[in-house]
Amino acid sequence: MASNVSSGSAGVSRKPFATGWTAFAACLMIFGGAMAVLQGIGAIVNDDRYVITGNYVYKFDVTGWGWLHLILGLIIVVAGFMLFTGAMWARILGVIAAGLNMIANFLWLPYYPFWSIIMIAIDVFVIWALTAGTHRERV
Repeated sequence: MASNVSSGSAGVSRKPFATGWTAFAACLMIFGGAMAVLQGIGAIVNDDRYVITGNYVYKFDVTGWGWLHLILGLIIVVAGFMLFTGAMWARILGVIAAGLNMIANFLWLPYYPFWSIIMIAIDVFVIWALTAGTHRERV
């Protein structure tokens, strides 16, 4: 039987290993972060491949966006792996990084719409899973 670690308050215990929605969010963050890294590398290496599909109010350099996606992707992957330890800072960093990645992919819509929509959906699930609450049991 798994042992519980006391969280400091009377009658409430917390499992040391991430379970439930936190593990789901960690897996999604690792997968989504890896996709963002690939997205960033693709934009840095071959920025002529992306074509803007219309006249949008915001127009940015594709190479700069590539570096942004690469850095955000690496942060998300690291936070995803650290979520398996149950670290609260990883949960907070995951919500912030997924929110920033969601904004970056919204602004990336003119360059690669289908990929951006998938990434936004993954980020929504990550934020939902991380904010659904920790699993605590009353003793």
